[in-house]
Amino acid sequence: MASAAAAGAPPGPAASKSRKSVTGTRRTVAALFLLPALVLLGALVVYPIGYSIVRSLYNASGDGFAGVDNYKALFTDDGIRTALKNNVIWVVFAPTVSTVLGLMFAVLTERVRWGTAFKLVVFMPMAISMLAAGIIFRLVYDQDPDKGVANAVWVGVHDTFAPSSAFPKAHPGRESPLRPDQGGFITRATVHTGRPVALPLVGVAPDQLPGDTKKAVAARPEPGKITGTAWQDFTRGKGVGRLGAPDPSEPGYAGMRIEAVKDGAVVASTKAAADGTFTLPAEADGALLRLPASNFKEPYNGVDWLGPSLVTPAIIGSYVWMWAGFAMVLIAAGLAGVPRELLEAARVDGANEWQVFRRITVPLLAPVLAVVMVTLMINVLKVFDLVYIIAPGSSQDDANVLALELYRKGFAESQPGIASAIAVFLLLLVIPVMLFNIRRLRREVRR
Repeated sequence: MASAAAAGAPPGPAASKSRKSVTGTRRTVAALFLLPALVLLGALVVYPIGYSIVRSLYNASGDGFAGVDNYKALFTDDGIRTALKNNVIWVVFAPTVSTVLGLMFAVLTERVRWGTAFKLVVFMPMAISMLAAGIIFRLVYDQDPDKGVANAVWVGVHDTFAPSSAFPKAHPGRESPLRPDQGGFITRATVHTGRPVALPLVGVAPDQLPGDTKKAVAARPEPGKITGTAWQDFTRGKGVGRLGAPDPSEPGYAGMRIEAVKDGAVVASTKAAADGTFTLPAEADGALLRLPASNFKEPYNGVDWLGPSLVTPAIIGSYVWMWAGFAMVLIAAGLAGVPRELLEAARVDGANEWQVFRRITVPLLAPVLAVVMVTLMINVLKVFDLVYIIAPGSSQDDANVLALELYRKGFAESQPGIASAIAVFLLLLVIPVMLFNIRRLRREVRR
């Protein structure tokens, strides 16, 4: 009985010590395993933070104590204040738009058979580096519609509803019967029925003329009507043309608008035919013929996406293009864990799809949405590559952010003290977001 009791008794201190002695003291082993990570953490994180804090208290040369002067510059320097304002815009809009798009994509792709392929396409930009994305969007936002995709689309839509003029560079040549008038041109003398009118112009490249243009023809007189020709009074090559009269090689101005003006009022108007000829009714007798400014307006060249007013929203658009896929994947993973019976019960009770989405889906996804938002907020506080690459030199000051200003102060302007102060300030901005995330994770663990 004693031996059985002894066998069932818990091991004493001696047995416990003998078992520990196989691997040594457990805390020592743990410390040895953690030591390489702690060394790296100290060398790559703790030391740089400490050095940046100390360096931010010294002047540019590092041999004089500046106190908080470098931190005062954060709120007095115009460049830093612009960067701070832009960072606020980034933190408010970039994570919000990316998360909303990610939520929409995740919910809608559940209802289509090709949802997986769509998710793959949306997530693909995450495989591209910020550098490559910046180069891509620098080309996308190019001002020239022949190069920039954004302006090519914009100009195409604009010209569909408001076509541009085909004669933006046209102007009267030597000894012309036309003179300037309110952005267009008007005849120097009045016109009369039965007398053909010549309206010669120059300055339009042959390849820029309308596609239906034909060779100019001299207008024939018609009783009771005003006739004439508007054409390119310039002969290419070595041939000698007749000034003020259509030659066989000279094209007509197809579609040129002509107005008859009396006492400042338009009494008749018409458009030139493909060969440049036109006809006006008898009401135009005794009027001046005007080529209105609409014939000569410059072609629409699109939007200056990288100009001072739009450069920040344009760069945020490129960021959303990259990170909306990240948000979509995380939200889709959370959506897969939503109990389907709750959604079906709501539908059975009469809720429409919008009510199901707003009152059930979104509240159940709130923890995932918080993770995405916090992650993107920390990410945009550090944004540098996109702004540095996409914004041209003329607009970089307007697109400035804190990370870019840190680089400029530290390397381009040789002010490491202020650069260190910006780095510390960025750290202080990130800490509250990190604390919020830690508290949220702890609450999730308690549940």
